[in-house]
Amino acid sequence: MTAPTKPSHPTASPTEPLPGPPRGENLHAPVIDWFEENARDLPWRRPEAGAWGVMVSEFMLQQTPVSRVLPVYEQWLARWPRPADLAREAPGEAVRAWGRLGYPRRALRLHGAAVAIAERHGGDVPADHAQLLALPGIGEYTAAAVASFAYGQRHPVLDTNVRRVLARAVTGVRYPPNATTAAERRLARALLPDDEPTAARWAAASMELGALVCTAKNESCHRCPIAAQCAWRLAGKPEHDGPPRRAQTYAGTDRQVRGRLLAVLREAHGPVPQAALDRVWHEPVQRARALDGLVADGLVEPLADGLYRLPMT
Repeated sequence: MTAPTKPSHPTASPTEPLPGPPRGENLHAPVIDWFEENARDLPWRRPEAGAWGVMVSEFMLQQTPVSRVLPVYEQWLARWPRPADLAREAPGEAVRAWGRLGYPRRALRLHGAAVAIAERHGGDVPADHAQLLALPGIGEYTAAAVASFAYGQRHPVLDTNVRRVLARAVTGVRYPPNATTAAERRLARALLPDDEPTAARWAAASMELGALVCTAKNESCHRCPIAAQCAWRLAGKPEHDGPPRRAQTYAGTDRQVRGRLLAVLREAHGPVPQAALDRVWHEPVQRARALDGLVADGLVEPLADGLYRLPMT
C-alpha cells in the first residue's frame, strides 16, 4: 500500500507562523543589504531630523501616503522645529497646519504630545520607551517607532507594511489579519536581531520592503531580496481566505463632510457662522452629525450666536 503523499508545504493560518524556529537569521542580512541600496531619501530619515522629526513623521504617515505627507511635514518642521514651539501655539493652529492630510485628530494628539514633552521632559522627546508610551496620543506602534528610528533601540515596529512582509515571508499567507494580533507581536519579537543597531535597521528595512516591493497589490517578487525564502511564494501564492479586506471609502461619507467643514474653518481668520458651514454640504442631517462629531472630538469650538472656530485651548 502506498503511503499518502505529504503536502509539499504546510498550511498556515493568518495568525500562526509556519512550524519550526523563526528564520530571522536568514532574513536580516538580505533585507538590510537591500535597504542600504534602495531606501528612499526621506527627510525624517536624515540625522538632522532628530527625534521630534521622527515623531512628527510617524503621526503624519498613519494611513497617509508619503507623497501627501512630504510638503506638510516640511512646513510643519519649519514652523515648529521643536516640541516646545508647537506647545506654545493653540491646538487649533495644529489643526489648521494639518491641512488635508486627513484624520485631523492626529494633529490634536501631536499637539498634546508636544505640550507633555515641554512640561515633563524639558522640551526633548524622551528616549525611554515607557516614557514615550505615557505621552498623550502615543500608542504601542508610535512609541516603538520613535524609540527604534530616532534612538536606535530594539523594538518590534509593526505597521501595515511590516505585518504584510512577515505574513508572506514567514507565515505563508497573502495578507495579515485586519487588526494586529498577539501572534503577530510574538513573531515580530522572535524575529528581532539581538543587537540594537541591527534591530533598528531591520525595523526600517522591513518596513521599506513592504512599502516598495511587497506591496498590497502587484507585488514585485522579482525585486525582493528574500523571494527565494518567502513561504507565501513557495506555496504558490495562495489567495487570501481570511475575513474580507476592509475597503477604504471616502466619497459621500461623514469623513468627507468633516473634511469640508474643517476646510472652511482652516481658511477663516476668525469665527465662522453656521450659514458658511451649511453651504459646503447639501444634506442637513449628515452635515449636523459631522459637525457634532467635530465638536465632540475637540476639533471645533462652538461659540455664542451660532459661530464656530478651531480650538483655542
